[in-house]
Formats: sequence, C-alpha cells, structure tokens
Amino acid sequence: MEKINFTEERRLKAAPGMLMLFVSLIVTLLGIPAYIAGFAYSGPSEGAVLAAGIIAGIILNCVGIIMLCGLKILHPNEALVLTLFGNYYGTLYDAGFYWVNPFCTAINPSVKSNEAAEQAAPAKSSSININMNLSQAVGSKKVSLKTMTLDNKRQKVNDAQGNPVEIGTIVIWKVKNATRAVLNVENYTEFLSIQCDAITRNAARDYPYDTSEESDEKTLRGSSQEIADLMQAELQNKVTEAGLEILDVRITHLAYAPEIASAMLQRQQAAAVIDARQKIVEGAVSMVEMALKQLSENQIVELDEERKAAMVSNLLVVLCGNKDAQPVVNSGSIY
Repeated sequence: MEKINFTEERRLKAAPGMLMLFVSLIVTLLGIPAYIAGFAYSGPSEGAVLAAGIIAGIILNCVGIIMLCGLKILHPNEALVLTLFGNYYGTLYDAGFYWVNPFCTAINPSVKSNEAAEQAAPAKSSSININMNLSQAVGSKKVSLKTMTLDNKRQKVNDAQGNPVEIGTIVIWKVKNATRAVLNVENYTEFLSIQCDAITRNAARDYPYDTSEESDEKTLRGSSQEIADLMQAELQNKVTEAGLEILDVRITHLAYAPEIASAMLQRQQAAAVIDARQKIVEGAVSMVEMALKQLSENQIVELDEERKAAMVSNLLVVLCGNKDAQPVVNSGSIY
C-alpha cells in the first residue's frame, strides 16, 4: 500500500524582521499625532473630529501592536511550523529575525505532552527524559533540528530460543522534516520511543542470544553490529512518516535475565570445558601418532601390538590428565 503524505511541506520566505519592526513602530507611533490632532482641533464639528482622531489613533496603535506580534526569531537548528486559521501556512527553517503574518500560529503538539510528562511521576524512563529536555528547548513551540539521543532502557524479552534476556539500545536521531513531525503524529518523541521498543523486541525475538561456534547463525552476542544495522534500517522505515532521521542504533546492554543467568553461565562453562578437552584429545592423539611413527622410522625400538597399546595408553594419560603423571620405573619385563 502506498504511503500518503498528509501535508506537502511549504518553506516560507518571510519578510526581514528589522524592516518590519521599524514599520510596526512607525505605525504605532503615528497614533500619537492622531490623538493630538483630535484634541487640538477647535472649530466646526469639533466633537466629530475629536472622535475621529481618537478612533484613528486607536486603530493605528492596534495595527502596530498586531504587526509586532508577527516578529519571529529562529536560532540555528530550529524550525517553526505555522498555521493560519487552522490551515497549514508554511515552515521556517533558516536562522534569523523574520516577520510573518501576525495571525499565524506556531504549533507543536509535543510541547503539551512534554509539559504533562514533567508534572507526572517519572515512570517512563526513555521518552520522559527526552521530552523534558525538548520541553525546555522548544517551549516556544519551535521544533529542534539538533541531533538527539534516545536512551531506550533495558527490557526483558525472550530470544529465538525462548531464553529471557535483557537488552538495551540507544538511538541517535534528529528531525529532518519539521512539518511531518508536527502534523503527521501527535508526539514525535513518544512515537520514536514506542517504535524503538517494538523494533528492539522484534530483533531479540528473531535471533538467539548465543549458539555453538560451528553454527553460522547470527546471534545477539556475536553479530551485534549487524543486528544493530538491521534495527536502524527497520526503525528508519517506521519513522519516515514522522519526518525523523535515524543516524545510528547501538546495543548498549545485553545479558541473560537474572533468573537464568547462573544456569546459562554453567552451561557456557561446561561447553568451554568440553571444547578444551576436545582440543587436548586431538593434540594428544596427533602426538602419540607422531611418536610411534618416529620410533618406527628411526628403528629405535621394535614394538609389538601389545607394547604399542601400552605406550599409547601411557602417553594419553600423561597428555590428557589434569595433574602431573607420577613415573613408575619398571626394572624388568612387562610380561
């Protein structure tokens, strides 16, 4: 199904702020001469002229004050999404001092949600911390375009083998399209946090925590970078509608859940012991084979099958034992 762009972004070309500030002050100050002319006139229709002077002065003052309300200041890496009587009007991106239609209203629904999050108990870890920072940065309903970090705290999920694991991620992101971020979703920070939770859980469920060394299967522990790249691509696909750009995704914490950590540690230790023993036996067999071959080729001693078996047994005990072998001196025949 093809995605629908709810709003086509329109970049505003606003008037210079300093020029319009000067014009607004001139219009406001013109009300003073109107008052003076009305009060100073003495002649026919004095009352009507006085009323006209007062009305003209009030109108000029109101127009000047309303024009002053159209002045906007944008700092670097900020955007301002404006609406006019409920309809999308345009978006300001470039830093500077501007004047726009004074009846335009800046909107950013996430600001209200951020203020509510500040007053609520700090139960949600990742999104509330970001929302509180953004609430201070965009209290004037400006949309921050700076690079930000989402710390998605540890969550307990089951891996592909059903083992409970704890996994935590961080996401480096920024707002790429302020219009989509404001108009397409209610709160783009919470939207990103929820999508990150979902992507993290899906990734943990699709891959095992660890497998044997012979297996080429991707694992959470052994292929963390590849899985993080897949998570970044999937998360980017989910948040494109909200005008966000995902710069990086990293797995910051990965461990078995506490209830099975001890048992899984024992299993890993047992697997390590088995692998080590296998290497020792392989090495011992090759050394025994080499010893028998050299004894035979150099004609040092002639060994029958029984003596070869005894020699193999002794060498394997010495090479594979955990402790140093105690030598036994045989002064006579073994028969």
